[in-house]
Amino acid sequence: MPTTPTPAAPRRRKPTIDGLQPRFCAQPAELLNRGLRTGDPTADAAVAELRSHGAAARRALTTGLESGLAALHDPPPAIAELLRESEGVTAGADPELLERGDTASLGIEPFWSRMAFALGSLVHTYSAPAIARVLAGTGKLTSTDTAARRLGETGLWRNNAILPGGLLRGAPGYTATVQVRLLHARVRAHALEGDWDTEEWGVPINQVDTVRTWLDFTIVPFRALQRLGIEIPAEEERDLYRYWHTIAALLGLSPGFYRDITDHTTASELLELVDATNAAPDTHARTLVEALLGALIHSPLGGAMAMPEPEMRRLLVGLTRVMQGEEVADGLGLERVDVAPFLPLLAMGNAGVRRWQRATPETRERAMAESVEHRRAEFANLPDTEYQAHAHTTEPRGNSVG
Repeated sequence: MPTTPTPAAPRRRKPTIDGLQPRFCAQPAELLNRGLRTGDPTADAAVAELRSHGAAARRALTTGLESGLAALHDPPPAIAELLRESEGVTAGADPELLERGDTASLGIEPFWSRMAFALGSLVHTYSAPAIARVLAGTGKLTSTDTAARRLGETGLWRNNAILPGGLLRGAPGYTATVQVRLLHARVRAHALEGDWDTEEWGVPINQVDTVRTWLDFTIVPFRALQRLGIEIPAEEERDLYRYWHTIAALLGLSPGFYRDITDHTTASELLELVDATNAAPDTHARTLVEALLGALIHSPLGGAMAMPEPEMRRLLVGLTRVMQGEEVADGLGLERVDVAPFLPLLAMGNAGVRRWQRATPETRERAMAESVEHRRAEFANLPDTEYQAHAHTTEPRGNSVG
């Protein structure tokens, strides 16, 4: 039987993978090239149906996410397929793992969790020109105010997704993750209806971009935290990736990208492969990161630290350089701030806190309970998010989360 030829890579995203041979993939060029030209057919069909069927389809989606496909009578076929696929993901996951939540992420002290999320995860997302081009093109993330909203919305999604029971059918994390998947499909459709050039950039928010975002919540923050003395044991590391396999599937990611990613080592290999499809940060990336830094400086966290604005910026830029590396930070146009002399002190303090938190089963349980309580309250007062709003309207509002 003849095989389908490997598609050519988009002109601006030709992967430079000479010498890269990850253990989880025998044909990395084919994986990347196909991924760059593939969106999410299930979600794309559901979004088209939401636009054509209007309020009836939106009601079916809302009811189906909250109560399950079985609660619907004669739902639109694409909505039904999306729900069927999503429910199959959670049904096939380890129920005990879902009940516990993402304990690796929940076990990180809130301040450093926020720093790794903002300066690790989001800055890495924004540093990719193709992703930054889509996000900046919405006009929603280029000011301090809109960046602050993005920070809150993505933080709320992440918290809901990692909390105990958050990915069970009908739970807030499950619902929000499917809504984020649909938001990506809406933004993709909106870009394709405009002047997006797929031969130059590939499909907007394609499979490679989605797996990069997935890595931005797994290896990227935890690699950043390691540099600050915060590490997780091997068992938690394995459970981290098992848990995020479920999130990957709910986001519509092809199993070929994540099923063999089981630890930081294989995740690092995948990240190196994916990053080979992106050029250095561009003007769009620099604009997004500047807006994000401004949002952090003027956030309640910035106010609580009671630092003058220039010093707060120096701290954030210094931590960004630690988490992203000098080359990426230079590409983002960030000023040179040397925090290397202070890293041993930070690492020693963080490692000490971790030891005390995990000294006994009782201290570990108390620390986890406090973390869960904090995550539930952190974004509790956030207004309706973009991904929730997109699930209740037929027209794209031009943002992207996750």
